[in-house]
Amino acid sequence: MTDPALSFRAVPGPAFAAGCTVSTWVHAGALAEPVAYVLIGHAPPRRASETAESIEAGLMGMVDAMRLRPAAERVPIVGARLVTNGPLVALDYGHPRFVMRLPTPGQEWRRHVVAGGMVCLTIGLDPVPPGAGPDAVEAYLARIVATGRAYMGATTVRRS
Repeated sequence: MTDPALSFRAVPGPAFAAGCTVSTWVHAGALAEPVAYVLIGHAPPRRASETAESIEAGLMGMVDAMRLRPAAERVPIVGARLVTNGPLVALDYGHPRFVMRLPTPGQEWRRHVVAGGMVCLTIGLDPVPPGAGPDAVEAYLARIVATGRAYMGATTVRRS
């Protein structure tokens, strides 16, 4: 018998993934090795079929499929989910047939990832305006982590 409290959220398709906002960067702290980051969010509802609730459900489908955990918890290793091919980078976000192409990352990010460096994958549930600069992204991250609306996992590039 299935537990009635158990719920399954569908992994969204490519149209939803194409509407996501994605930022990539490398943080090189003084005491630790550099870590590459991928932040995925979504703009506020723009289409007639979109609502804040449907967008959050799509993002949570991605969270579930990639086994991300709340940012306040220990960051889990979620397997090798990044695929590279020349300058292209894609994320296996859990859909059975599609991957999410990431915007072209900087050279430092790409070198780090191709060399096998860890990537902190973050999904934020609050709307992210497209084109947000570094200061806006930093403020956004601080807010969503503090309010429990960020999910994280550690990933690497998939080797063939």
